[in-house]
Amino acid sequence: MTVGKYHIVNPNEGYPLPDTHKVTVRVTSAQGNSHAHHYAENVHEGHFSFETAEGADYHTCFTAADHKPPVKLTIDFDWKSGVAAKDWTNVAKKASVEAMESELKHMLEIVQGVHDEMFYLREREEEMQELNRDTSYKLAWMTGLSILICLSVAGLQVWHLKTFFEKKKLI
Repeated sequence: MTVGKYHIVNPNEGYPLPDTHKVTVRVTSAQGNSHAHHYAENVHEGHFSFETAEGADYHTCFTAADHKPPVKLTIDFDWKSGVAAKDWTNVAKKASVEAMESELKHMLEIVQGVHDEMFYLREREEEMQELNRDTSYKLAWMTGLSILICLSVAGLQVWHLKTFFEKKKLI
């Protein structure tokens, strides 16, 4: 769950916001999928919320019209996702029992998030251990092969030197 709120900050407090202070807002995923997220034209403020299955970054683009003379716009932007995106204060407005129930639901979602993260980390740990075992196995194989090659070359050198000295009649 993702929630966002934005509004243009009034540069002249106490006066209405000028009509020139409007923006176009577009929320897209990292892949550029803007169809299911948020788009608004010529607005002073707004909010959006969406649920997504994509595990990617999302981008918000604020575009203002070209002003002559140039105008500086300040935007107050609040972006929340996951457990932080739920408005728990509005959920818990009834009696104290319901407030307690709401707090427990909040904690349950946090625990569920931690639980899911732990399983993800366990899977990653198993993958890393498997990679470590494979690398150690290959390294041991290469070490044995290197020792065998070194001993073979040393044996060939001894054999070559022995035959050379025998031919020269030094031995």
